[in-house]
Amino acid sequence: MSITKKATVFAVGLGLVTLSACGSSDSGSDNSEAESKTVTLVSHNSWAVSKGVLAAFEKQSGYKVKVLEDGDAGQAVNKAILTKDNPQGDVFFGVDNTLLSRALDNDLFQSYEAKGSDQILPEFRVDQDKHRVTPVDTGDICVNYDKAYFSEHELAPPTSYDDLIKPAYKNLLVTENASTSSPGLGFLLGTAAKYGDDGWQDYWKKLKANGVKVVDGWEQAYNEEFSGSAGGKKAKADRPLVVSYASSPPAEVIYADPKPTSAPTGVADGTCFRQVEYAGLLNNAGNTEGGKALLDFLLTKTFQDDMPLNMFVYPVREGAQVPEEFTEYGPQAKNPETLDPAKIADNRDDWVKSWTSLVLK
Repeated sequence: MSITKKATVFAVGLGLVTLSACGSSDSGSDNSEAESKTVTLVSHNSWAVSKGVLAAFEKQSGYKVKVLEDGDAGQAVNKAILTKDNPQGDVFFGVDNTLLSRALDNDLFQSYEAKGSDQILPEFRVDQDKHRVTPVDTGDICVNYDKAYFSEHELAPPTSYDDLIKPAYKNLLVTENASTSSPGLGFLLGTAAKYGDDGWQDYWKKLKANGVKVVDGWEQAYNEEFSGSAGGKKAKADRPLVVSYASSPPAEVIYADPKPTSAPTGVADGTCFRQVEYAGLLNNAGNTEGGKALLDFLLTKTFQDDMPLNMFVYPVREGAQVPEEFTEYGPQAKNPETLDPAKIADNRDDWVKSWTSLVLK
């Protein structure tokens, strides 16, 4: 995920530097030549890659990579759809399984089967007849908790969706807007999977009555409202529960100085929804061949091995390495909620509309 993150960049308070636009032509080259040597990746703001890994791709392929970041995944997908006739770039990265049908229904991508697709783990393969998208990463959207808060208050952290509506956790949870944020939507879909068509709305009525706070996107929720994150501590945040990712605790360890012996945050394992992120070659791309080369690169073992500690997501390629920090501090959920993509496609917009009426009005 951006999983998105995240699905996830920890830029505020954790010091992770996201990739800025790079690549320029020689002063003697004309614009068309420069454009042919530049491939543009459009993404949410969680994209990141090691400089050396990117430099090796640029040297090998002959393309310079320019990155345009468009905020949260939900915002980025919506903007890509609005600009599809004159796209901002060549490849879009970061549409996940919660929004995939919207992108496909709006004819956002053209067909291309990336090299290495046969190495993708079978459970992540989709759209096999048309190959409009390429799976890149996976992760779990879960409620994270501030260990210090619950220790100080001698309160057990929540472990399930049911726990979140109990009086003991009143006014403790912050989540993202399901209409604008990928993790916010993932959390909504998790409750729909858990409680079904007839039960999820009643659950959200109870969650609202229990004081859930809703903000626009992940960065605000995690880095400004959540008391357990490095950014939240600086902001004097007062919410010890946040909708984030199972891989958020490892980031809190890796980017801390000095590093703690254990993660300061934990994951409520019974609140997780499995997310998969995809990339695709945009229709009307200006540099189709460069876009294809970039998609091939995203499936290489080099990129897949490099990705976890940059974007804090899990690889989807067979044999790719998972960092030991993930195993120790942020293992994937044992039994995450999932939904069939067809069910998401059929119900997502109605669910979000109902959620907005229930929670935001």
